[in-house]
Amino acid sequence: MALGGGTFTTMNKILPGTYINFVSAPRASAALSDRGIAAMPAEFDWGPEGAVFAVESGEFEKRSLELFGYPYTHEKLKGLRDLFRNIRKGYFYRLNTGGEPAKNDFATALHPGTRGNSLRIVIEAAEASTEETPVYDVSTWMDDTRIDLQTVKTAAQLHDNAFVRFQAEATLAATAGANLTGGTDGTAGDAAYQTFLDQIEPYTFHALGCLSDKPAVKALFTAFTKRMRDESGVKFQTVLHRYGQADYEGVISVENGLTGAADDTSAVWWTTGAQAGCAVNKSLTNRVYDGEFEIDTQYTQAQLEEGIQSGGFLLHRVGDETRVLTDINTFVSATEERSSDFGSNQTIRVLDQIGNDIAALFNTKYNGQVPNDAAGRVSLWNDIVRHHQQLQTLRAIQTFEPENVTVEAGDTKKAVVVTDRVTPVNAMEQLYMVCVVA
Repeated sequence: MALGGGTFTTMNKILPGTYINFVSAPRASAALSDRGIAAMPAEFDWGPEGAVFAVESGEFEKRSLELFGYPYTHEKLKGLRDLFRNIRKGYFYRLNTGGEPAKNDFATALHPGTRGNSLRIVIEAAEASTEETPVYDVSTWMDDTRIDLQTVKTAAQLHDNAFVRFQAEATLAATAGANLTGGTDGTAGDAAYQTFLDQIEPYTFHALGCLSDKPAVKALFTAFTKRMRDESGVKFQTVLHRYGQADYEGVISVENGLTGAADDTSAVWWTTGAQAGCAVNKSLTNRVYDGEFEIDTQYTQAQLEEGIQSGGFLLHRVGDETRVLTDINTFVSATEERSSDFGSNQTIRVLDQIGNDIAALFNTKYNGQVPNDAAGRVSLWNDIVRHHQQLQTLRAIQTFEPENVTVEAGDTKKAVVVTDRVTPVNAMEQLYMVCVVA
């Protein structure tokens, strides 16, 4: 007869034998999360309708033709290139809906939009073709780029590709190029922005951008940001164009237009990406604008000062370069509870990092899993302290001591109360120097 064995929960086994539990050694689980995720709705002439879609930075470089309808270097993708200079991932939503896909006798474009009108199908006799048994090389082209080639005997054998769905019942015949036609872009009403916000709500991102110049849309994004940050505890910042009246730390107002187009909102692309990708221990103050738009930087010193006092995020000319004047948001109405420090985006990034990371830590490790007793609360305290020590090592916060964090039982058996005191670090911006000349 075999001896007893296996694992144990309590020491209540009956048979003699060996009972062994293998468990992981305790390790730091309060890791700092990476930044670099942005979300933006926009009008496109190619791409899926009615759904949020994710694009990694590497995908954008390699698959831009498939994802957005244009090669990476195309003028149409200038804004996206500005965005992806600083992010690792983007969530996008096509605002314009109700368009028609381009089509011909052989295929229909995968997505609605005028870009589908640049597709064409070329059918040629294959090398193996005979009069008795015709075989065809069927290729799909976007402008001058061949994007697919299939050798088949009938249309039913064709497989859909990333650009078109083939008509299985079509009769194949040699053609130098059958253009797809009839593609339309549809329209983008204000309601599309609300649909986007409803769909993006479950996603995690660090910056949300909006290119609209309509006050009602900007007010909608501001209200969404306040609700998510203050009521749901989801921390991100929203980048709008010329919306200083938000007066809120979660909203950044880009003031610059473009040269020759003062009201153009394209600077939102780069600013959204730069804010999303800025590390928790860094600032965008004095950051060089390395994008592709001709930013309007015609400001006097007085206008720059006024812009800062109004909570404007400004790009200005320094020699031959365009740089960020100071990394601030629209919060200007300081109170005893909320000092002017909340107007600094570097401060907000630190606070948001703490909020997002500790929420993720609690929800994945403690919520419903760890007893709310002294040992459980000590474990939570240890994780929070360890997290903050990492921030201090990165010089994102300073003068932190473990005693700054307390974890106590709440008013109910399920509740814990954390008191946390942190001092965010900001980058140097002003030098006051007195030189004594002997």
